[in-house]
Amino acid sequence: MTTDMVIPFDQLKLSAPVLKALIDVGYETPSPIQMMTIPLMLEGRDVLGQAQTGTGKTAAFLLTIIDKPGSEAEGSPGTGAGTHT
Repeated sequence: MTTDMVIPFDQLKLSAPVLKALIDVGYETPSPIQMMTIPLMLEGRDVLGQAQTGTGKTAAFLLTIIDKPGSEAEGSPGTGAGTHT
């Protein structure tokens, strides 16, 4: 995925409650680091991202945790943020 194209949050496979919260606070378009990492993290993949301060790295990480609550707390090795049981 290149950073030239803009993908709205609703195409990143986030849950409806997370999308609603993003809309409610006025976020419409993810940053390039968010566009590249959120889909991978929702699949449970490990991601290493590097971007300038203020580009949304922390939000990308937290949105995927909020989107899939309990997946990390279950303690299954390799489940990542995107696995439901």
